Amino acid sequence: MAGARTSRPHVRGVASHQLNCRTRKGKAFPHCDAAEPQNMSNRKTVLPLKNRLAWRLGYLLAALGIYLTDQASKAWAVRRVRFEDFTIIRGVLDLAYAENRGIAFGQLQEGGAFGRWFFVILAAAAAIAVLFYFLRTPRNDDRILGACALLLAGILGNLTDRVRLGFVIDFILLHAGQYHWPTFNVADASISIGALLLAYDLIFASRKSAPDAQPKHQLTTDN
Repeated sequence: MAGARTSRPHVRGVASHQLNCRTRKGKAFPHCDAAEPQNMSNRKTVLPLKNRLAWRLGYLLAALGIYLTDQASKAWAVRRVRFEDFTIIRGVLDLAYAENRGIAFGQLQEGGAFGRWFFVILAAAAAIAVLFYFLRTPRNDDRILGACALLLAGILGNLTDRVRLGFVIDFILLHAGQYHWPTFNVADASISIGALLLAYDLIFASRKSAPDAQPKHQLTTDN
């Protein structure tokens, strides 16, 4: 009993201290109540922003890796493949050096100086558009972010060749029997995969969104 009696004043002291703190916040310091929720909301907004930037930074680093791989493979092709063709898989995959002054896969070769800088401007505009779309894409849409990273790496890889050399270095040759696919490079492959991912998302995402929108429309009409 004596221990219980001695503990009551302490409890009352704690309760009175908490009450005084509340009255201080409400009267003497009215800005405290408004500042605490605001700080919590600021923390909540800053953390998702950092997560979004970190997520996109990872995709940009992957794009940088593809870009460096493309440039390193082209430098190797200039030193080795330009003087000697290599057969990797007989009847399927060869390495043969080619200089492409047109667009991807050796198309539109006749352009001269005008064609060179026209493709430079076109590629630069495409890279800016892809980067803008990449930054506007939601964080959880990994397929679109990956597609944009592939497109950006490929566009910048070929753009570097056009600005530096006036042509794009191609050296990968796929063929089946007598049919030969146009010679391409790592950047072309990156652009193709990125474009396929975007096309897949545009086709199948629209099909999935259509059935989801029908039940909502029926609920609104029934009401």
